Amino acid sequence: MSSLRTSRTRLVAAAATVVLAALSLTACEDGTGVHASDAQTPATANTPSTTPSSGASSSATSSSGSGSSSPQARPTTGTARPAAGTSASKPRVPAGKPVTCEGANTKTVAAPLNRPVNHMLLTVTNTGSAPCYLYGYPAVRFGEAQAVPPVIEASQPQAVVTLAPGESGYASVNLSATDGSGTNGHTVNSLTVYFRGRSGNESVGTGAHPALPAKGVYVDDSLKVTYWQQSMDDAVQW
Repeated sequence: MSSLRTSRTRLVAAAATVVLAALSLTACEDGTGVHASDAQTPATANTPSTTPSSGASSSATSSSGSGSSSPQARPTTGTARPAAGTSASKPRVPAGKPVTCEGANTKTVAAPLNRPVNHMLLTVTNTGSAPCYLYGYPAVRFGEAQAVPPVIEASQPQAVVTLAPGESGYASVNLSATDGSGTNGHTVNSLTVYFRGRSGNESVGTGAHPALPAKGVYVDDSLKVTYWQQSMDDAVQW
């Protein structure tokens, strides 16, 4: 009796095992028996990982670090700046060797003055590129005069008048006596100014021909001139 019960128990256990096995097989076939650990979503399964490996991370970090500590040289553009302590401006061109002022390198203007009366101011401007010296006094010739008037010796300056390019020198001409004591008075309409050399006794270069007023100027035998002066004030005080 006991043996019979044991056999039945084994038979039932075997049948239960077969049923369980069949159920497991059915579950595998319809997909319900997939374990969670084995499951992957299609996106996850097909999408490659974008997380860099530790080796790649280390390499990128190393490259980034070396780039920040040692920046690459960049090409220089634009105009190079001068070194400290140097000037960016063009060097000044030294003036030429001084020459003698004469008609070719100057411009002469003759202008009658109201004060002092019966006076004319001669203005000579250096139009050249080098300094020039105005030696002595102007040798003026009004109209057809054969001689040049004398100089007022007291007007002699302490130094030779030197004109840089663009600068002017001055001399005044006493045209006639203010008290009417002069003789041989007459009106002239032309003037020539000659320039003297270093010795002061000879004329050099070409003369200047400044224009006179349309009505001319009146001169007499008291006609005389001053030495060339560096300033207008010095010229008109005689």
